[in-house]
Amino acid sequence: MMPKRNRRRVVNGIVLVNKPVGMGSTEAVKQVVKLYSAKKAGHTGTLDPFATGLLPVCLGEATKVSAFLLASDKRYSATLQLGIATDTGDCEGQIIERQRVPLLTDTLIEQVFSTFVGKILQVPPMYSSLKFEGKSLHTYARRGIEIEREPREVEIMSLTLLRFDASQIEFDVHCSKGTYVRVLGEDIAKALGTVGHLSALHRTQTGVFSADMMQSFDEIAKYRNTHLLPLDIALSEYEAFYLNDEQKQFIWAGGFLYDVIPQNPERDTLVRLYNAEKQIFAVGEWQAAKQRLKIKRGFNLDPTLDSHAQ
Repeated sequence: MMPKRNRRRVVNGIVLVNKPVGMGSTEAVKQVVKLYSAKKAGHTGTLDPFATGLLPVCLGEATKVSAFLLASDKRYSATLQLGIATDTGDCEGQIIERQRVPLLTDTLIEQVFSTFVGKILQVPPMYSSLKFEGKSLHTYARRGIEIEREPREVEIMSLTLLRFDASQIEFDVHCSKGTYVRVLGEDIAKALGTVGHLSALHRTQTGVFSADMMQSFDEIAKYRNTHLLPLDIALSEYEAFYLNDEQKQFIWAGGFLYDVIPQNPERDTLVRLYNAEKQIFAVGEWQAAKQRLKIKRGFNLDPTLDSHAQ
């Protein structure tokens, strides 16, 4: 007799995984899907296999908030190994260059760090998931093909020295979306007059989620219901509005609301929209130019709404 396959079920929510070293982000998602027997899942920002830390995994309708999390700021702690460059910019790559490491002092390091705080330009690494003619850059990199990449503007909100020795620097960085900490490490090493690569990387924050909220797979397996967070927790930075049934049905059907006004009506903004039972059903978009509110993204959690309307 063939064993029964586990049936996938509808699960809506967010699981905050403490991704271990050596596991890819896709594999981490598969582990969460298996734990919850979930039908649909996705992560919100890739962590390389050598990296560890906070990886929000969205299940079901929560996958619709992944774009908001991808656009949010991130925070990492990183270890920069100086004197050795690798082709990937991290400890998983092949050594391609060695250089002498200058005498390090906290004054020197802080001076170099200060030049990277604010808006800077980064050239994306070849070993990345960015696409060129439909293929990821790392596909070309593995074939020894170099693709020209345009610099991109990112922002470093803070760059803090944690500790250092003769050949390693540990730092904390708070950065905007799209920042490659591997590239930041390489650029810091270059500014110090040497080469380097990241030997460790640990994500400690993604948007409103912080490291103290994440859990290991063992902990999640023990208390699955406890660690499945509602999807609107990822949207807590946005103002909330509770609509009556008439308002809810009208805006869900594509209408505009003019009497639901955010605190600052003179700028475009996103808001959370809840029904009378305090259940989120959409992210709304306030259009300042027209002084009206419409639905930006709907969630099929409310059984009183037509699931095909959004």
